[in-house]
Amino acid sequence: MPTPVKYPFLPSVGRGLILLTTTLLPLTASAGIVLQVKGLPDDLQQAVISASGLSAYATRSVSEAQVRRLFKQVQTQVDGILRPYGYYHSTVHGELDPKGQDWALSLQIEAGPPVLIEQVQATLPASAREVPAVRSSLRALRALQGKQLDDGNYESARDTVTSALTANGWLDAKLDTHRVEVDTRRNQARVELAWNIGPRYRFGPVDFSGSQFRPGVLDRYVPFPAGTAYTQDQLLQLQQSLTNTDYFSMVDVRPDMSHRQGQIVPVLVNLHPAKQTIYTGGPFYGTDTGPGIRAGLSKRWINRRGHKWSNELILAQRLKSLSTLYTIPMPGPNQRSFNFGANFLDANTVTSVAHTFEVVANETRLWHGWTRTLGVHALTGTFTVGKRGTESDRIAGLEHGSSTLVYAEGSLARKRMDNSTFVRRGWSLNFTARTTAGSALSSARFSQLMADAKWIRAFAGRNRLILRGSAALTDTNDFDALPPQLRFFAGGDRSVRGYAYQAIGPLNKSKRVIGGRNLLIGSAEMEHYFTPHWGMAGFVDAGNAFNGMDYRPQLGTGLGLRWLSPVGMIRIDVGMPVHSIYGHGVQLHVNIGPDL
Repeated sequence: MPTPVKYPFLPSVGRGLILLTTTLLPLTASAGIVLQVKGLPDDLQQAVISASGLSAYATRSVSEAQVRRLFKQVQTQVDGILRPYGYYHSTVHGELDPKGQDWALSLQIEAGPPVLIEQVQATLPASAREVPAVRSSLRALRALQGKQLDDGNYESARDTVTSALTANGWLDAKLDTHRVEVDTRRNQARVELAWNIGPRYRFGPVDFSGSQFRPGVLDRYVPFPAGTAYTQDQLLQLQQSLTNTDYFSMVDVRPDMSHRQGQIVPVLVNLHPAKQTIYTGGPFYGTDTGPGIRAGLSKRWINRRGHKWSNELILAQRLKSLSTLYTIPMPGPNQRSFNFGANFLDANTVTSVAHTFEVVANETRLWHGWTRTLGVHALTGTFTVGKRGTESDRIAGLEHGSSTLVYAEGSLARKRMDNSTFVRRGWSLNFTARTTAGSALSSARFSQLMADAKWIRAFAGRNRLILRGSAALTDTNDFDALPPQLRFFAGGDRSVRGYAYQAIGPLNKSKRVIGGRNLLIGSAEMEHYFTPHWGMAGFVDAGNAFNGMDYRPQLGTGLGLRWLSPVGMIRIDVGMPVHSIYGHGVQLHVNIGPDL
């Protein structure tokens, strides 16, 4: 029987240095050395070159005696360089020739058969194997069986198990047995590992330091009760939850190991309050609103209970709005909050004018992976529909109305994406339902269902396909009492491009657009990026608002420019209607914001 030998792990010969050189290494000092390695895969050639040590002679001349000594030295190093990669039977044939003032050093290397891992024996108590993260890391370690012995891969898999133990409460875990035996005659290796994990630690009390809130307010953000098994994921979740509140400029969460009692570890949270009041403002331009200015004032908290308050004023060519929102956070696993808002709106589109005041109260929370909002709206005001551009409100054929509507609204929203800045794979879904409680508190009875979907998929490197769709249905006993924001129109940046905002919809007897009960829109867009930040798009949009079954989709098509700017994606589209009574010529659309 061959005698097994212990695996001679080299101290770090610089796996991190391997990729810093090329297969051919010229050293450009006078009487320098040119080293060439043949017969190995590229990564192993680079390993030999990096570990040879010849780069130390790059800026100084060497004598012939030094060159010959280095030549012999590098040949003897090859075996030790290749062993961490699983090659124990390498052979080297070298040639040394003068080449002008330099020396050409050539190594022809045969790595020989690799050593394969015959068996991986890893011993852990059952209590640790039941934890998913530990079980997964142990499975990855055992998956090395049958594969080529590789120092880096083995150590990474081994250390991942130890890290998983530490991250899940076994803070004293250590390797008791760590043995790798290599049978060089059979080219097989056996791995034997055993951990002494010690007791599993548990969370103690959480102490908040530096908070501006009264005691107990931040306890609702703690995702674990005292006595729960310690995990680093829970600490990260606590830190993320506190960071997302926007209350603090600094959040530092750490286990207080110096005050642990037995296996109970208290948690220390150091906080620094953020600036309480935020002012925002500046000019903007939107193809739906025209040029304007926006100003905002937000209070990150207004009392020691953590309530929030935000306000926004918009003064634009075709939109004037003043809104306020008061939020009461209710922290917990479902991220619940109560919201109370009011909004004054003076909107002037190419087809309508609305002067309305709205009060809203709702509750928002996470619900089975969705963001769910349930609330009540009270909307009152006057409006005019059927306009054409900037013409007077007194033109014949316009329809005027005023109404008060109290209705319930519920919505579900969900999105998934690989990157919020530039989505390569992602989608979003939004569903909304509205209904009045009869006509007791409202000028009319109505119910609505709405759905929006968007899907993004990158392909062939720098291309993206974007599909988008919207649908809506309305049932009402008095359509004329619905203001423009409760009617459906098509046209605009997020609808059918090639047409002005809300320019498409059913016509009244005077052939003027007054909006419809229902909506159906679809869009297909192809983007190609010439650089990581600049690209172009081609699109086809189709759809319309309609009543009953009288659906007559309008088509718009065009090209666009895309710029992934520091403030987000900027989209500039030029669209044209196709054989439509609702528009002609070129329509410019500018849109700034996230993909989903």
